[in-house]
Amino acid sequence: MDGQATFLDCPEYVGADRTARCGLPAEVEAWYTLRSTDGPLQGAKIRCPQGHWFNGPVDSLTVNAGEPAALPVTVLMSGPSRERRAAVR
Repeated sequence: MDGQATFLDCPEYVGADRTARCGLPAEVEAWYTLRSTDGPLQGAKIRCPQGHWFNGPVDSLTVNAGEPAALPVTVLMSGPSRERRAAVR
């Protein structure tokens, strides 16, 4: 990088119902490369002023404007009464 700080919007869910995003500027503390079956991915470690921090692929740390964020939902499976958590994208 060129020595300038890079920021992403903090993706942490906040509030009593956990549906709003923190959105404060989260500084990228480190960049790295992840291996995947589709080729290398750019990863980052980020931290916002509220102390929220994340580590993972940059695509997973950002939410496109106008698109709903992925929320964990409960999915009921047929058969024995089992609940499974899944991310809806």
